[in-house]
Amino acid sequence: MFEQFSSGYYLGRLYVEPYDGEVPAIHRTDHERVNEELYADEGVTPLDAPLVMKLERTHIPVLGDESVPSGTLAVPSSFADEGLPDDRDVLLAKRERAAELLRYSGYKFGDDAAVA
Repeated sequence: MFEQFSSGYYLGRLYVEPYDGEVPAIHRTDHERVNEELYADEGVTPLDAPLVMKLERTHIPVLGDESVPSGTLAVPSSFADEGLPDDRDVLLAKRERAAELLRYSGYKFGDDAAVA
């Protein structure tokens, strides 16, 4: 789904579409797999911690949601632009960069309510 891009990011291509949720999401299984493969550090990182993706110029915390189709990034309608739905390049922040961005935004690990 994602491949090495730079020292701080992986690059992937996802179908991006608006939805009625409050936070950006990908399918729960995709979320857990990406979290396990790219973020987990010997089992220390919880698999439900948000992924941090960059779409256009904006970093967004992304959670898992069973209702989102696999291979799709669903973004809240208020965040979506007129060009959606569409296939888009998406950057995924590497573990250290993601943790830094989440800390800057005030996210407390283990508190997914802080993402909304």
